[in-house]
Amino acid sequence: MVNLTPKAIESVMSGDLNLKPVVQVMEIKLIANSKDRYRILVSDGVSTQQALLATQLGDRVRAGNLRRGSVVQLIEYICSTVQNRKIIVVLNLEIIITEWEIIGNPKPCPGAESISQKTTDNENVMQSKGVSLNGSSSSVPPSRVRTNSRMNNSNNTPNFGPVVQPSYKPPPSYKSHGAITKNEAPAQIIPIAALNPYQGRWAIKARVTAKSEIRRYNNARGDGKVFSFDLLDSDGGEIRATCFNAVVDRFFKVVEVGRVYLISKGSLKPAQKNFNHLKNEWEIFLEATSMVEPSPDEDTSIPQQQFDFRSIDEIQNVENNSIVDVIGIVVSVNPSVTILRKNGLETQRRILNMKDISSRSVELTLWGEFCNREGLELQQMVDSGFSPVLALKAGRVNDFSGKSIGTISSTQLFINPEFPEARRLRDWFDTGGKDAATHSISRDVAPGTKQNEIRKWVSQIKEDGLGRSDKPDWITVKATITFIKTDNFCYTACPLTIGDRQCGKKVTRLDGRGKWRCDRCDKEFEDCDYRYLLQIQVQDHTGLTWVTAFQESGEEILGCSAKDLYFLKYEEQDEVRFGEIICRSLFEQYLLRLKVKEEMFGDEQRLKITVVKAEKVDPSAESRYLLDQITKIMC
Repeated sequence: MVNLTPKAIESVMSGDLNLKPVVQVMEIKLIANSKDRYRILVSDGVSTQQALLATQLGDRVRAGNLRRGSVVQLIEYICSTVQNRKIIVVLNLEIIITEWEIIGNPKPCPGAESISQKTTDNENVMQSKGVSLNGSSSSVPPSRVRTNSRMNNSNNTPNFGPVVQPSYKPPPSYKSHGAITKNEAPAQIIPIAALNPYQGRWAIKARVTAKSEIRRYNNARGDGKVFSFDLLDSDGGEIRATCFNAVVDRFFKVVEVGRVYLISKGSLKPAQKNFNHLKNEWEIFLEATSMVEPSPDEDTSIPQQQFDFRSIDEIQNVENNSIVDVIGIVVSVNPSVTILRKNGLETQRRILNMKDISSRSVELTLWGEFCNREGLELQQMVDSGFSPVLALKAGRVNDFSGKSIGTISSTQLFINPEFPEARRLRDWFDTGGKDAATHSISRDVAPGTKQNEIRKWVSQIKEDGLGRSDKPDWITVKATITFIKTDNFCYTACPLTIGDRQCGKKVTRLDGRGKWRCDRCDKEFEDCDYRYLLQIQVQDHTGLTWVTAFQESGEEILGCSAKDLYFLKYEEQDEVRFGEIICRSLFEQYLLRLKVKEEMFGDEQRLKITVVKAEKVDPSAESRYLLDQITKIMC
């Protein structure tokens, strides 16, 4: 007798990720246009639900171990919303029985139905409250809110766009209330915009929109710990509150993202702009006598979140280290890689690409827990053929070789949110934006110029004398990869981080000690990183040339990290799988963004051609580009 976990589907769909239920596979189907991705229908004997198998589980289907009727235990999974439908993404499972008769008479789970009606209901409720759903200042609750701390779901609406903060008028004085002893009168609730260090008693009523983790530090005064949280009031005023040491113990568990609090008896000091991106010159420092009390009422006049979105083409001109809010469609997600920071601690990094209506795309780098939480979910969505909308609150701009954005401790990510900007972006993408030609502002942007789509043929690299001036030439070539050298496809690299970038210099193994050493950083460590150094032959109708692809572009071409490929070849010695990974990139057409520059190798001047970005040719987008070029010639 086989016992399936009762109400397993209902529990998983409601967000229980610790259940590890036993379920039965009802159907298995290969996803269209995919060689190794499968959809399955799982049942608990009463209800059924669609699920998506992670790529690494495809081998079990192809080997015949996972089939219709199989009884399995879901070990690791997440529940995502894909194309307005909830779906289980199975990351790991254990096969208990390979084949069994269908158990019970299960029916589709109600939670699997379209959530579009829910969105409509939310809009109707807000319209009944007089909230406009059109324009950049409209307010609709995000469907999914993700941050690096605990989040509270709320029906309160976010406020989008900059808010003009009204001037503060002092509250009326006490009258006809008899004698009130000094300091016994309750502090008046005032707008955040009116706070200044010269006030006496004050209180604010505000919603927590972000909360950091506890950070430990060491300085001349000894060890310590600190955390902070951001506040937003009904007038759109924002301010950060910071707690140190004993005050951390008092308030860290009290403060929850999304809740409204009454806060008083703190001191105001100038905001540390190196760490505080909010548009307020002051910051609240909470003390032993400070009060942080949950509001007795859930004030719906206070927005859930406030954005000041910048389009991607605007970010191109933003100063380095600026903090921005951005919204776009995620079109690609790279694998997560392990990075060893300068302090010796490991962290995760994942790079994704997003585009918007401005016909520009930008790289977004996720760090730490964002990689394994939102990053993994986004990768599963993109791998399934769905490009989700992603809104980012408080990302940091980096201008190294083009503009890119990275997450910081106070960053928040909103996946497929339900507000007007997201709906307009989705409509644009679904009605032609998906195939629209876009130009990346990241990595492949030529310094000092906005032009990054200079198309050339392979033969023109030599004919036009590219790379011979003082500055490199940045071009795009449409070419086919015809050969990849595999003898030395990667090198051992320093994993330490200098500033916000990895050292990446080649390291040497210390004989007999099992450690690695970086001469540049003058440090030793247990493990090293592995970075691509691919020598690739590319060809178009005019000729062929050799190019070099480093880490990120190597991952884009081969679809896996250098570390994984190294271990596959040298540790597992699986030449078959290794060969399959190499071969699936051969004879594919790519749009290659190239950096061309002559450099000295010993006493010889040689042309160095580096791949800064590689994208498989999208026939539809390429056709649009060619038609546009034809139109320009005819005009």
